[in-house]
Amino acid sequence: MMGHAELRHESVMPAEITRSLEPGPSAKFVDGTMGLGGHTELFLERVGASGTVIGLDRDASMLERAEARLSPYGDRLVAVHARIAYVADVIRGLALDPVDGVLFDLGLCSAQLDDPERGFSFGCDDSPLDMRMNRTHGETARELLERIELAELTDLLRRGDVPSTGRVAQTLLDARPLETVGDLKHALERLRLPRRRHHPATLVFQALRLHVNRELQEVELALEGALEILRPGGRLAVLSYHSGEDRRVKHFLAREARGCICPSDLPRCGCGRQPRVKILLRGEAPSPAEIARNPRARSARLRVAERV
Repeated sequence: MMGHAELRHESVMPAEITRSLEPGPSAKFVDGTMGLGGHTELFLERVGASGTVIGLDRDASMLERAEARLSPYGDRLVAVHARIAYVADVIRGLALDPVDGVLFDLGLCSAQLDDPERGFSFGCDDSPLDMRMNRTHGETARELLERIELAELTDLLRRGDVPSTGRVAQTLLDARPLETVGDLKHALERLRLPRRRHHPATLVFQALRLHVNRELQEVELALEGALEILRPGGRLAVLSYHSGEDRRVKHFLAREARGCICPSDLPRCGCGRQPRVKILLRGEAPSPAEIARNPRARSARLRVAERV
């Protein structure tokens, strides 16, 4: 386990998030992806002693560390070990709905990326290929790669925007067993893939992580849950770091802002579906100064909508 000196994580776009969500005294806010609690603390400072912040995280170790770090805030923080897909169930179970704001930061916490036991990044060759956010449940990346077939792996990598998916998939299958980060990294190095905006290994690791944790499937469930618990005028903010996640957020919010889902050739609306949100921010990127200070923020995109 990491020591306290290692518990460093710089929250992404804190000024933009607080400006967009406008947390104020006595408000109720949800940080659906708590991590080490950087954004959570921003909310705690602003809602005051009479406000409440509910922090969720599927990673029990991150939740424990965040609770310890934020213990000075006392009862105004409610920490829950849960996945974002269940955000509505959690808030209703606590009898805290409706809420004033919800944040989903869909990226990994730096402490998770830097932990050699997790296998999330290719920085440590000896790390086991785990990649689970909840280490007590589900299939590891090693187990996935051991049993997966070519067609499924190719599709998995394609959804992760990995270039040359067929070649990559076949190479990984031929290199089995893949037990460690080093095994996976060295197999990819033999391919000599062209380096684009991201190192090819980064995209492969990200695609495997997204699949192991069912992250893309969770996003839309989480967005729907957030709209169910937001009060009218309440706001939803989503930070995405992967194009597949960002597309899901963009399309969901566009659909909910449009309301009607009737075919365009119908003379009048027959579904009666009304808009549920007003879009306030459409994929804002971090400032150059923030990216220079925190390079891990460079792929972030912030989308914000208001419940109507």
